[in-house]
Amino acid sequence: MDYELILNDIKPTLDEKQQIENVYSELMDFLQNVCDSEGIDAKVSLVGSVAKNTALKGKSDIDIFIAFPLGTDKQYLKKTGLDLAHKCCDKFDATPQHHYASHPYVTTHVEDFEVDIVPCYAIDDGSQLKSAVDRTILHTRYVKANLSENQKDEVLLLKRFMAMTGTYGSEFKVGGFAGYLCELLIINYGDFENTLKQAINWQYGQSIDLENYGTSHNFDDPLIVIDPTDKNRNVAAALRLDKMAEFIQSARNYIFSDNKKDYFYPLNRNLEKEDILKEFSKRGSELIAIQFNIPDMPLDTLHPQLKKTCEALERKLNDEEFNVFKADYWSDEILTSVILLEMASSTLNNIKVNVGPKVFFNKACENFAGKYGRENCYIQDDFLVHTQKRQFNHANDFIKYIFSKEHINLIKVGKNLRKTITDTYKFVDIDDFNDANFLEFLDDFINPGQHIVR
Repeated sequence: MDYELILNDIKPTLDEKQQIENVYSELMDFLQNVCDSEGIDAKVSLVGSVAKNTALKGKSDIDIFIAFPLGTDKQYLKKTGLDLAHKCCDKFDATPQHHYASHPYVTTHVEDFEVDIVPCYAIDDGSQLKSAVDRTILHTRYVKANLSENQKDEVLLLKRFMAMTGTYGSEFKVGGFAGYLCELLIINYGDFENTLKQAINWQYGQSIDLENYGTSHNFDDPLIVIDPTDKNRNVAAALRLDKMAEFIQSARNYIFSDNKKDYFYPLNRNLEKEDILKEFSKRGSELIAIQFNIPDMPLDTLHPQLKKTCEALERKLNDEEFNVFKADYWSDEILTSVILLEMASSTLNNIKVNVGPKVFFNKACENFAGKYGRENCYIQDDFLVHTQKRQFNHANDFIKYIFSKEHINLIKVGKNLRKTITDTYKFVDIDDFNDANFLEFLDDFINPGQHIVR
């Protein structure tokens, strides 16, 4: 296939490249001049996809690292790094926002570009690692040294393909492939098409070890890609099994597709609310939507806690014999979240079987019969059981019970969400939502496989 037209659409334009070069050059010159004039022993470096020339059009985020010598006191590094970042923000009339990896760093926006300014230690190999971000400069060096000019376009094709099939991005919300991982795949397999051809034969625990370190056996992950700069790190550790599986099937679908070009562009989606609601109606399921406020917290903390809460509620409902067909969550990431439960069965009869011990355990059976009355107990298979009145007949009533302050601990709720859920939760009708992102969520809920096939 001729990828030239696609590359014309996904590669940054010359104007975009020039603009971003002007911005990062000014930022870096300023930071380095401050370091030099104030006697701060640190070197300013450009890292990430912009430095490697593997950024997609419109995704040219600027990552600037301030590398301090290995012997630098950690508290000094944190304070000085943040001070430098704030001075830079003041100079360019930008608003700093603090984020945290192994230590604080600053994110801001300059001329419509997102900029990260990150203090780190200057290391020569992974054995010298003092904080998680220290490898990043090594990653940039490795890719620049090992990725050919032609292969940069292959990385762009792979990133774009993954983005359009929902498998790109290592943040928890996605759980997919990181940019650095994409670059290593191209270095290993040579080009975009061969990467897909090889991926369709991947197995669980697939291993790639570019530098032949021989440490793959130390990991038990779906995909193992040993970091060329650190033999004790799996670059693919954040990749979820379902996202690896989606990529494999996307690759199969692409290889056998007559519409290959479509895989590089957004889906043609029907996001008319009335049509989406009709699709839900056809399924004959009862929907339970629970809305609640969210606290101000980093997204990489928010999403794991929302997922944990959603999954815990689903398990608890199933334990009580309510049948959850599918559950998922959505958030605007600012004010509110919604847990959506599609129920195969949300209403139960009035009685339930309380299963006791196996009949072969004499003492346990005597205690069970004594508690519930010998005349009320009978045998089911080889268990002693009795029938009792069910406390909750409808899933909504059980959720109200669970989401009360007295009983919220019956499920594993994200620790930052416990109070806001009990204080603010309410049952809502999905028909009341007009947010475009929520409609996309509903569309994906109904059509979970639409991204991986065209």
